Amino acid sequence: MPAKFRRPLLLAVGALLATAVAVPVGSAWAAGPESAAPSAPGSHAEPRIVGGSESSLADHPYAVYLTDENGSQFCGAVIVSPSAVATAAHCAKALPASSVRVVAGRQDKRTDDGVELAVARVWVDPDYTDPTKGADVAVLTVRGRLPYRAAKLADKTAYRDGAQATVLGWGRLSEGGQRSDVLRSVDVPLVSDSGCKTAYDSYDASSMVCAGYPEGGKDACQGDSGGPLVIGDTLIGIVSFGDGCAKAGKPGVYTRVSTYASDIEAQSQPRLLG
Repeated sequence: MPAKFRRPLLLAVGALLATAVAVPVGSAWAAGPESAAPSAPGSHAEPRIVGGSESSLADHPYAVYLTDENGSQFCGAVIVSPSAVATAAHCAKALPASSVRVVAGRQDKRTDDGVELAVARVWVDPDYTDPTKGADVAVLTVRGRLPYRAAKLADKTAYRDGAQATVLGWGRLSEGGQRSDVLRSVDVPLVSDSGCKTAYDSYDASSMVCAGYPEGGKDACQGDSGGPLVIGDTLIGIVSFGDGCAKAGKPGVYTRVSTYASDIEAQSQPRLLG
């Protein structure tokens, strides 16, 4: 069965978002928008934090989320500079930039904490076509300033089989389950490239990295797409896709940040704004 992307929560809005972007969900997922609406047809993404616990922005101030103009959260993102966040390309393409807001400093979505900033500019990796083919990375430049610490970008030395990493998000607590109102996190080990290739025929070690337990039980899910996978404060992955959520033998797949670090850094500079 082909891998499905963890679609954005907004894509759950069904017909409304179906025309915006097809983010795989279901048995496989690609992180992306997920609002209260049903999932978009043909989408396979179901990003969320499964098997984790509430986390604190005091420990992870770079974790942010994306909403539509009505305030519905659909994806995650991560601060990479005072003026920009990185996210998944399939999240960036889910809605027009004018409809997207970046919410930072808000651990509980039911509060008014932190800041909400509009998006001034969107960069999507030119090689992106869909999550299972890699290059699932984008940078959103905000209108204003993000007054929180940015994550560091990984280099090639950050990836060691079995290393414990942390994935963060506000997505669903189980496949098709309840959405979280608060930031959650779960620790998952990095999986070898050979193990990822066994799980997903489309796995590309140059652009992707996998994380998860052989028995499943802990993973990202719907609504977590675009969010960070970190070791300490170093961003090593961006939630991209997977087969279901927390399934045995199906680790989550993340964009390999080290491959795109120079592009992310270049696109994060305020001078690029026209």
